[in-house]
Amino acid sequence: MKLKFAKMHGLGNDFVVLDGIRQTVSLTPEQLRYLADRNFGVGCDQILLVEKASQEGVDFRYRIFNADGSEVEQCGNGARCFVRFVHEQGLTEKREIRVETKKGLITPRLEANGLVTVDMGEPRFLPADIPFLHDEDVIIHLLDVADETLEISVVSMGNPHAVQVVDSVDTAPVAEHGPLIERHARFPQRVNAGFMQIVDQHAIKLRVFERGSGETLACGTGACAAAVAGIRRGLLASPVRVTTRGGDLTIAWGGPGRPVLMTGPAVTVFSGEIEL
Repeated sequence: MKLKFAKMHGLGNDFVVLDGIRQTVSLTPEQLRYLADRNFGVGCDQILLVEKASQEGVDFRYRIFNADGSEVEQCGNGARCFVRFVHEQGLTEKREIRVETKKGLITPRLEANGLVTVDMGEPRFLPADIPFLHDEDVIIHLLDVADETLEISVVSMGNPHAVQVVDSVDTAPVAEHGPLIERHARFPQRVNAGFMQIVDQHAIKLRVFERGSGETLACGTGACAAAVAGIRRGLLASPVRVTTRGGDLTIAWGGPGRPVLMTGPAVTVFSGEIEL
């Protein structure tokens, strides 16, 4: 089976994007892992699949698979690449599209300056919505990791995030604590672990250990979750510039009941065809 694909990235968070409208795409977890393998396949953090919408008034369906072959609910950097891909492939001429994901609708918009803004929907904080095993809706939760007790904020941006404030992202124990937080027993569906350094009221630095992929150069939903967590804790004010190892995103959130808006770049690296 031959598959056409595009290799894309949003701030170094890289993707293999597949057109499931003009070609048949039905991949096993093993084939997904092969595609994502940086030595034997194309290499990526996630695989994105464009499909026909299953409901009226929606333009496309968007599916996301991690490098380990698991399917996940949401990916912010991928959403920006998604709208650029469907434009470049001639699948739509709309600059703003409505896209269904596993966790609801998002609205990415291709801006005149080439950047992409995505309406990521409202953040959720209730433990049951993450999901996170805790009875109370509080801003800061305590989480025992290794021999430490961490202060975390839990946020769902369609996928689960645990955000903590660190003195420096350069010295934060991302490689050590990231896997322990990701698979912590209190997160029954695993979690993305965010390490946030406050620069000033409108700027942070961020590293994210992503569920199913490990640390990536950037995480769009992680940037949204970190900015929202900081605003909710009174440490930040909208808009927030989020500096990742791959570059900058701008996150705006007007508070409870309002959607999170994420703006940043999306780049096509190359297109190709692979035999599976």
